[in-house]
Amino acid sequence: MATTTATAAALSMKLLIDRKAQRVLFAEASKEVVDFLFSLLALPVATAVKLVGKDAMVGCVGNLYASVDKLDSTYVQAGAAKDALLSPTVLSPAATTNSSLLRLPETSSVQPTKTFYRCAQSSSYSNCRDYFTDAHGKACPYCGRSMTTVAKYLPSAAGSTGSAPVASQSAAEGFVQGIVTYTVQDDLTVTPMSAISSITLLNTFAVRDLGDLQEKTVQLGYNEGLAILKASLQSKTVLTDVFLHGKAASSPGGRATRARA
Repeated sequence: MATTTATAAALSMKLLIDRKAQRVLFAEASKEVVDFLFSLLALPVATAVKLVGKDAMVGCVGNLYASVDKLDSTYVQAGAAKDALLSPTVLSPAATTNSSLLRLPETSSVQPTKTFYRCAQSSSYSNCRDYFTDAHGKACPYCGRSMTTVAKYLPSAAGSTGSAPVASQSAAEGFVQGIVTYTVQDDLTVTPMSAISSITLLNTFAVRDLGDLQEKTVQLGYNEGLAILKASLQSKTVLTDVFLHGKAASSPGGRATRARA
């Protein structure tokens, strides 16, 4: 599994475990945990391969990643960059906020400025003024002269710097509302939590003896985040695999308490 030196603030969630069946029924999770889980949807495939390790991937995607990584630059098109495939940009801000345990680089809200050019004869010929290009030196369709005069571009109000704080604030807030606690099932199905939904789940799992249930609070750090990402690509019992049967199950910080009837 890939490792990192980055330090992420640990999150926690409370598991409800069926001790007899040795499985996690569901977990009680905060907004921050759910933001992290949903952020996995925004990861490009290559980023997921890079994080969990190409040898740990199920199927052939890991082989594609390794092939690009090993491909000599002689066989790469001029102007093409291997990093565009191996380290693609994560477009969703929800995947790069501080709630992400994987500590991906934040998406820049500043867009690169493009320069436009007009014909040098546009002051003499009005028809030349109809044409603009982003290619310096392109021939003017009307007079044939080179288009080298820089045109002044006025951005729309939406693209002005005044909207940047709003975008940054939205990214910092993540994806889901923090007004409720969420239920995360073993297969990572996420729903808002309520007393009725919890009882319904217990009935769904055919729980007969509440004494067989155990609450356990677990910590989610970088390693657990990677384990969840990896298990989500391979399994339908992610929480059980990671926190009961996997390496993350022995991570320090777990606290077990007997469930109350």
